[in-house]
Amino acid sequence: MSRFFYNDRQQLVNDAIEGMIISSRHHNLTRLDIDPAIRIVARNDWNKSQVAVISGGGSGHEPAHAGFVGKGMLTAAVCGDLFASPSVDAVFNAIMAVTGSAGCLLIVKNYTGDRLNFGLAAEKAKKAGLKVEMVIVGDDIALPENKQPRGIAGTVMVHKIAGHAAEQGLPLSDVLQAAKQACAAIFSIGAAMQTCHLPDNNSEEDRIKSGQVELGLGIHGEPGAITVDTQNSVEVIGMLVERLRKATGNEAPLAILINNLGGVSALEMALLTKTLFESELAGQIQYLIGPADLVTALDMKGFSLSAIKLTPEFITALSSEVETAGWQPLVKYQPITSKKVTLIHDEVTVTPSENAQVKAWVASVTQSLMSNEAYLNELDAKVGDGDTGSTFAEGARDIASLSHQGQLPLNDTAALLERIGERLATVMGGSSGVLMSIFFTAAGQKVRDKAPIADALLAGLEQMKHYGGAQPGDRTMIDALQPALEALKTGSLSAAAEAAEKGAQATASMKKAGAGRSSYVNSKNLDGVVDPGAAAVAGVFADLAK
Repeated sequence: MSRFFYNDRQQLVNDAIEGMIISSRHHNLTRLDIDPAIRIVARNDWNKSQVAVISGGGSGHEPAHAGFVGKGMLTAAVCGDLFASPSVDAVFNAIMAVTGSAGCLLIVKNYTGDRLNFGLAAEKAKKAGLKVEMVIVGDDIALPENKQPRGIAGTVMVHKIAGHAAEQGLPLSDVLQAAKQACAAIFSIGAAMQTCHLPDNNSEEDRIKSGQVELGLGIHGEPGAITVDTQNSVEVIGMLVERLRKATGNEAPLAILINNLGGVSALEMALLTKTLFESELAGQIQYLIGPADLVTALDMKGFSLSAIKLTPEFITALSSEVETAGWQPLVKYQPITSKKVTLIHDEVTVTPSENAQVKAWVASVTQSLMSNEAYLNELDAKVGDGDTGSTFAEGARDIASLSHQGQLPLNDTAALLERIGERLATVMGGSSGVLMSIFFTAAGQKVRDKAPIADALLAGLEQMKHYGGAQPGDRTMIDALQPALEALKTGSLSAAAEAAEKGAQATASMKKAGAGRSSYVNSKNLDGVVDPGAAAVAGVFADLAK
């Protein structure tokens, strides 16, 4: 099945262009109404008094190229179908529509279709009496022996530098020279763990195997230079940096454009940015562009780095303001700063004490949660976000460590419960940590008021239910915990374990969860799966009863 949202495949690109124009915050774009087969996005504030700068190519690389149309960058973008060069007629009509006596510069990525179609259109425009020049961008360094390197994300910096020159009112010869100088100073390379998918291709196969990364893919999914058996961010960045330094040298000041090829999360892009600034290239980086979607490859799970060897003129051009949807402002690199702040929390003050029986119970509970980590994560992956086991195990490891170091008040039940509650709020993540903290803290307070331990634990449960909102039957840990604690009032751990197991198993047949992440999951996915929190409780009581 297709991986794309669309209504009519034949109108996919047209619809996307119109959506982009609608959402443009500068309201400075228009689509030239020439022919349904011709897709040209142009500035609606253009008066032909300056050199026109035109680029374009296949769609699927958004925001390139229409996202860079606007004051200070492109005058117009000519959009082909997905990964297909626009026709000669489309390029020719774009030139004729926006070019005045100052002339026009075409910026073309180094692909055969783009070179031919833009080139022939340029010749036709010259024949019609216009001044037209063309610059070809080949910034890809993945295949160093290739005499025709591909044009990839570094093209955007050429747009910016040429657009700045044109915006200053410079003649065509100077705009062309600025673009050529930029092309000679820009070097790019990318990496991906999954290639891109076209709307017409329903295949689920991917030539890049799980656990691998391909270096040097083209922006249409063309095979890269090598495949490596790692997805480690430090290692991948290191391999890209090694190649960039060979191209730029080890001394040149650089600006780095960090480009999302379409399928990488913002979290990963931030991590990759941090990793870049810990690499061997860090000392040369003066400015940063991105991380952002700039020249994508549909949904490719990958990113690229583009380095430009800086000159004062390039810094001025890249820093100048524009009115476009896609450009990212140049950011001067500054080292990370941090401010030391004293941690403030309501830490429970306790006096450590020993109690062999209680120490054994603590060891049993914590060991149960730690040993069941993978099993509980596996259960949670079916109905939630897959981290229940890790969350409980993290809390268990902390309590086990405190017990091992003799830092728990094992002979003071109220203080012990309160101390456990305080620690779980600190070390356990998400709602589970807060709920368990409420449970133990409230139970400790009841013990301090002389309540029996079983009654105190039930009181803690009531507070958990009050603040958490879950009740028995809502398919949560409460379905195992409440019957276990009620059975514990008899004084029998085996009865409590039996009740907990029965309650946990009952969750597998509950068709709808009333609380927690499982409440957002379709009932079909819940069927037959034990709630992971309830399973954790059942495991704890089973081990205590042994």
